[in-house]
Amino acid sequence: MRLPWRREARHIEPRPMVCLNFQELQTAKEILAEVFHARPLDVEEMIQKMAFRFLKLLWLLALSLGPAIASNQHRPQNSQKRTR
Repeated sequence: MRLPWRREARHIEPRPMVCLNFQELQTAKEILAEVFHARPLDVEEMIQKMAFRFLKLLWLLALSLGPAIASNQHRPQNSQKRTR
């Protein structure tokens, strides 16, 4: 016997998770395709080239700053405080 105030159990379906970053990226790709009159594959290739150039620049920057950062880490700290 079922109690009158209880309803049948319903299975709740989870809502599909949509990543906002993915939607924003798709929208940006569509805008680029319209602005440059390009196909979606061409837009994807443009983005990949830009990302590669950016990573290459970061790598070169890390190589050029690496010795400077390493020399600062091994510099002894002045432990004496100035007194007036």
